[in-house]
Amino acid sequence: MVALYAIADPARSRSGDIAGDVTAAIRGGAGMVQLRHKAARARDIIALARTLKDITAAHGVPLIINDRADIALASGADGVHLGAHDLPPRIARDMLGRGAIIGATVHNEAEAETADIAVADYFGIGPFAVTSSKADALAPLGPSGLARLCASLKTRAPRRPIYAIAGITARNAPDAIRAGAHGVAVISALFMKPSVEDAARSICAAVENVSREMPP
Repeated sequence: MVALYAIADPARSRSGDIAGDVTAAIRGGAGMVQLRHKAARARDIIALARTLKDITAAHGVPLIINDRADIALASGADGVHLGAHDLPPRIARDMLGRGAIIGATVHNEAEAETADIAVADYFGIGPFAVTSSKADALAPLGPSGLARLCASLKTRAPRRPIYAIAGITARNAPDAIRAGAHGVAVISALFMKPSVEDAARSICAAVENVSREMPP
């Protein structure tokens, strides 16, 4: 399981150098990277995705594109992460093929109960805590809400990785793992820090330390 899923967004980069940020995050332990670039034109996202793909591939780390299966296909990325209002996972699978990684967001019990477990390779549950990375973020689930949704998903798909997302820091990451997440997806507490590599190491250590305490 991946401890740290890094979500790179040019709008949430302290350095303004996404390629350098992603390299630093991987050096610090990030095991998967997502590109989120909502405000850009498709051709610009594809160009950036291809640059990041060269970096992630060199380190053996998958690159996932947020929302856009078409951009994932055009850029040669490893997969796509889909929200409730995006392309259905089954159509994304048809587009990208059996080898692609397809992730799905879950915000509530209804989405946990209807998530396409036959197609999705992992789930992102959130928002875990208050976040500044998304203007229209829902009310935070907190540890108890996350625990409910993790339990629901694990009943249906016990072997699928679950990542808590939104408002995750090195301090509260252990709470997300204790609630049932396998890892954490992080934007601001990673890419808005002076040292992305140090921030990644801190988050990975926090997750790994508490994971060792959890029952198998």
